[in-house]
Amino acid sequence: MASWYGIPFDGRRTSNGETYDMHQFTAAHRTLPFGAVVRVTNLRNGRQTEVRINDRGPFVANRVIDLSLSAAQAIEMVGTGTAPVRLEIIGGPNPQVGFFGVQVGAFQLQDNAERLRAQLAMRYSPVAVALYDSPNGLFYRVRVGRLPSEDAARRLGDQLQSSEQLTAFVVRLDD
Repeated sequence: MASWYGIPFDGRRTSNGETYDMHQFTAAHRTLPFGAVVRVTNLRNGRQTEVRINDRGPFVANRVIDLSLSAAQAIEMVGTGTAPVRLEIIGGPNPQVGFFGVQVGAFQLQDNAERLRAQLAMRYSPVAVALYDSPNGLFYRVRVGRLPSEDAARRLGDQLQSSEQLTAFVVRLDD
């Protein structure tokens, strides 16, 4: 499932450091490398668009990509807000190269993030807190692991969900 984002994110910094422009053909993805070019096909109507990955997200269960407003308009999904999609990588960096982790929490209070980090650090390594400046304020994201493949991170995520009862998302760890 794809979703889209516009205001209040427009004009804010994306995860790769660019300024988000909802009128450009860009998207957020949790694990594809920045600069990857992806063809997105709306499975409801067959409409296609191409986007460049420049942000991270969506961090909502069952969603795989968050499109800019212009990209969502191009595949006619603005009104519905979401749509089933097919993604095809058509250019950019190798998506298999890099490191992956598992995000298990996002907190507005740093103390809460540090408490979870300390709790998990007794059983897992590494566990880190990453700062995220969102339109709704600062968030402290707790991330576990630094693994060489998305599959290895997915297995760790499954383990964290079953043994720790935490909601887990595989994420690319960008340097």
